[in-house]
Order: sequence, then structure tokens, then C-alpha cells
Amino acid sequence: MAAPNSEADQAKLQIFKDELYDTIREHGSETRVFSQADLKGLGVIPNNDVRILVDVIQMLTNEKLLIGVHLPGGELGWKWRSREDAKKYTSLPDEPTRLVYGEIDQAGQDGVWIRHIKLRINIQDATLKACIKFLESKGFISSMTNVEMPNRKMYIRADLKPSERATGGPWFTDGELDEAFIKVIEGIIFEYIKTRSAYFSRGTVLPQRQPKKGVVTGDARGVKRTATDISNDDATPAPAPATKAAPPPPKGKPMYLPMPAGYKKYPTVNDITEFIHNQKVSTAMLGVADIQALVDVLVFDGLIEPIQVHNRKGYRVVRPTKQDTVSYAKRQQDRESHPELGDIVLGPPPLSSAVTEAPCGKCPVFELCQEGGPVAPSTCVYFQEWLGLKEPAVATANETAPL
Repeated sequence: MAAPNSEADQAKLQIFKDELYDTIREHGSETRVFSQADLKGLGVIPNNDVRILVDVIQMLTNEKLLIGVHLPGGELGWKWRSREDAKKYTSLPDEPTRLVYGEIDQAGQDGVWIRHIKLRINIQDATLKACIKFLESKGFISSMTNVEMPNRKMYIRADLKPSERATGGPWFTDGELDEAFIKVIEGIIFEYIKTRSAYFSRGTVLPQRQPKKGVVTGDARGVKRTATDISNDDATPAPAPATKAAPPPPKGKPMYLPMPAGYKKYPTVNDITEFIHNQKVSTAMLGVADIQALVDVLVFDGLIEPIQVHNRKGYRVVRPTKQDTVSYAKRQQDRESHPELGDIVLGPPPLSSAVTEAPCGKCPVFELCQEGGPVAPSTCVYFQEWLGLKEPAVATANETAPL
């Protein structure tokens, strides 16, 4: 190529530029970084002429179709940008506006704090505000709220959706933690695990105990029968005196019972996630990681426990016989018609005993309690209140109840 500034050379460079750009797009996504060796390996530049390659790269960079990045070791690399996005850069009126838009563009779905823009490109406040106003008026950028930093003024490309890290994922609505939604999903998950890890017994009639052979029941219970009596069992029995029918035995109490040993179908997180999707309880797409987070909360709260069966990790409720037999959906309906019932409490009531209920079990000065000491059992106000020997003390605004 003789004269690099001739019209013929410029036409050839334009051809090489378009061909190189299309080839780059075919060999990687927008996130891939191409080194100089990668661009030579594409086979577009004749004889891998470095001078021609540099000229073509400079043309693509000027048209905002390539983005220069620094590779480890100080080498320069490039990423490609779509023609639509490149047109936005070329349509901007001045360099400060392009720099501001470039910082917002590079931040991607996480967005960028306006103060970071100012520090990175060293721009004056008035100029920065003018650039932001222009970009918003053109619909290139929009403001956003990051749940991790709600007081910071942040911006994002208008055509991008904020990342889950910025929005908080499905558990946040308009930047606020949606506690009601979380409680509903937790309740549905807990109910599903309860009904899949324990079986419901409605209570069965207890079988009547059959008398042993050779022993009579009734008034002569436990008296051994003679051989003659046993031999006469085949004879026609004498009519028995009329007696009042015995009342039916008591019926068992409905409850959840644990699965037998060797049960292998305890629900996994994937099973729970599929169930939630099928129920269509939310328009938000809840992934396996989102469901795992709530399952972990239930584990930490002591409501369920993990169980490993071979290579399958499932979950089951703790203390199944103490679980509420009323379904979570029914309890929700009851509270919609009777709000005074309060929030739904998952799981059985907490374990209690005389030690945990007595004041001594949670007394902060238990080690000091002894007769003749500052605190003694005979003078303990709380112990007397617990036994019902004294009315509970009510502390005023300027005094506290004694220890």
C-alpha cells in the first residue's frame, strides 16, 4: 500500500475495517477482549501488516465500534460495541457528554454513582449536571436506586434492567424489603416440606385386646379355665345374660407422624422450586438460589432440618407430631376474615419445662443468688410472682423493678 493518505488507500482501509469488525463479532461476544495477536489471527489484514492493522483499529475506535481495555501485563486489548450503541456516542454533542455516557455505559446493570463519575473523569459539577440532563432528555440514561446504597444518586443506561444485586432480587419491591411476600413464600415452603416429610394420621380406633386362650374376661379376668371348659367351647353355649354394650374405645388424635426409616423422597430444593413455580404465587421468577435462601432461614430457625439419603439432600420438619394439622392456606383464610388472630406462627410451640419457665432458668444474677446475699430465694420478687404469692410489680418511668 503505497501512500497511506491516498483515496485508494482509504477505500481499502474502509473495506478492511468493515471486514475486521464483522469477523470480530463472529468470533466472540461483546464481553470478549481481543488482543493484537487475536486480531492478526483472524486473517483479515493482508500479510498481518501491523501498520495496516493499527490504522484499521484506529478507525474502528474513532467510530466507537471498538473499546480499548488494558490487559494484564500492560498490553492493550479491544472489545466490540454494536453499531446501534456506537451511533449514540457519535450523536453526542461534545467530549464531556461522551465521557459521562461512557462511564454509565461501562457500569452496566449495576449502575454508577454520580460521585464516581465526577472523580473518574475529573469533571466540574455544573458540566456534569448539564451532561446528565442532556442524556436523560435524549432517553439514553435513567436514574435508579440501589438497595445497598439507597441514599446515593445512581444512573444506568435506559435500555438496561438493573441487576438483582442493585434491586435486591425478588424480595424487594420499589427498593423496600417485601416482608409480607417473604413470609407468604416461607409459609408455602414450610407447608410443602411438612406434608412431604411426614404423613397425616386422622386417628384410628384402637383395636380391642383379645383374651388369651385359657383365660376368661369379665369378673373372672385372669382366672385359668379348666380343660373341660375349653373342650366344651364347640358345644352350644348357654345364653349369656343381657349386658349393656361397652362404649366404643377412644379415637386417636389427628397428627403428623414421621416417615418410616429408609424413606427416600424427602423434598429437595429443586422439588420445592418446581412446586412454587407451579403454584404461580408470584409474578417474580424465583430461582433455585432464591428458594435455597428461604430454606436456609427455616433451617436456622429450627423449623426444618436437612437429611441426606444417599446422594439426595432433602428436608424434613422437626417434631412432626407437634405440628399444626390445619393447612397454611386455611390459616391464611382465617386471618383474612379475623385479623385479630395475628401473624401465622410456623412450626410447633417452643419446648418448655419447669426450668425454662421458672425465673431461675433465665435469671441474669443466678450466680449471686444465695441466702444472706444481695439476691436470695426467700426475698426474690420474681420467684414469688411466678408462684402467685405476690402481684406482679409494675415499674414506673423513673424506677425499675428490683432484681
